[in-house]
Amino acid sequence: MRIDAYAQVQQLYGNKKTHKVQKEARTGFRDQLEISSKGKDIQTAKTAVANAADVREDVVESLKNKLNAGTYEVSGEQFAQKLFERYHSAHLGSF
Repeated sequence: MRIDAYAQVQQLYGNKKTHKVQKEARTGFRDQLEISSKGKDIQTAKTAVANAADVREDVVESLKNKLNAGTYEVSGEQFAQKLFERYHSAHLGSF
């Protein structure tokens, strides 16, 4: 065992002085939160969506009546157009 190396290490630890950190005096500053007008608008929209019904009963009732009466018709062109639009928007959104 090398005693001189031990003495050098002991000197390093012996020379370290601890400093006490003094707290700064507080001047009465308080944290504040300010929400922008855009943030308020977003919150209003979120609340409106949360309070809205999940199902539009008037639309559903109208479709049920047409189905039951046998008068509900779907255009093949409209169906294909909507299908294409959804496919196209889903794949463009991932780029």
